[in-house]
Amino acid sequence: MRIDKYLWCIRYFKTRSIATEACKKGHIKLNGASVKPSKDVFNGEEITIRKNQINYQIIVLDLPPNRVGAKLVDLYRKDTTPKEAFEHKDLLKFSKDYYRKKGTGRPTKKDRRDIEDYTNEI
Repeated sequence: MRIDKYLWCIRYFKTRSIATEACKKGHIKLNGASVKPSKDVFNGEEITIRKNQINYQIIVLDLPPNRVGAKLVDLYRKDTTPKEAFEHKDLLKFSKDYYRKKGTGRPTKKDRRDIEDYTNEI
């Protein structure tokens, strides 16, 4: 089975064309090497997927006949992604929340609403 079709079948990508684009951009690695979308996948191979700033690592257990339901995905892959990858994403999310110091620059829409709520209370 082609790697783009496999990733679509096990629900890592919403459409097959998105999976194909990820392969072309080099976000998909098979046994450590970047692959084309037409590369065949076999049982026991390790796939690394770079998606949303997380490197997912999966091992192919079996090939699905077609797109499977979310509950059946674990029959066809084993997720070996380390927990540190998800913790790193949380840290990135928290750091983006404080990109702008209070009182610098023009107020955002949220700041404006807070100011209006404060002035309406008085």
